[in-house]
Amino acid sequence: MSKFPQKLLDGYANFMAGRYANEETRYRELAEEGQAPDTMIIACCDSRAAPETIFDCGPGTLFVARNVANLVPPFLPDGAFHSTSAALEYAVFGLEVKNIIVMGHGRCGGIHAALNPDDLPPSSGDFIIKWLTLLADVAAKLKSTDVLTDAERQTALERISIRNSITNLRTFPRVKELEEAGKLHLHGAWFDISTGELWVMDPENGDFRRPNMD
Repeated sequence: MSKFPQKLLDGYANFMAGRYANEETRYRELAEEGQAPDTMIIACCDSRAAPETIFDCGPGTLFVARNVANLVPPFLPDGAFHSTSAALEYAVFGLEVKNIIVMGHGRCGGIHAALNPDDLPPSSGDFIIKWLTLLADVAAKLKSTDVLTDAERQTALERISIRNSITNLRTFPRVKELEEAGKLHLHGAWFDISTGELWVMDPENGDFRRPNMD
């Protein structure tokens, strides 16, 4: 029988002696009262871009759904399995979040694969290739543009995909209804792993800018 990873057990010991000990009351309140985060973040699975770490959030602050390349599919209640849509449904109907943030990041492997599907191993055909067809059209357009370098295409698709996912969020009837009523706000963000920079999407024109930290 394989042994549970020791570095995770060591990390858990540090957590119990540090963060949990310092926030024990908060954890007990969350256990008894349940969670009530006002923000959902749809982020990438990438181990380098954890929202709770980037935004320095404590327990109960964020409701996070992560998938390859932080994509949101369109509303499609077809009876198949839809993990991201299920998390979104719970966030909107169950938790009644006030903000939904789609957060991408630099050097995203999923975005690279969307631009370079031939680099994927053959086994990726079971799930990943199908998932990345959500970006197929825009990836093809970027690939056909010879004025961009590969790195520029990568960053461009990382950001365009965030806008696409926000467009797809609005295909969910309840999301659209709440946003139009001013009860739900949709945001885009992009995090650069190498520099730690955070860029947020301008809701008016879709441009990404460094936020005013004041």
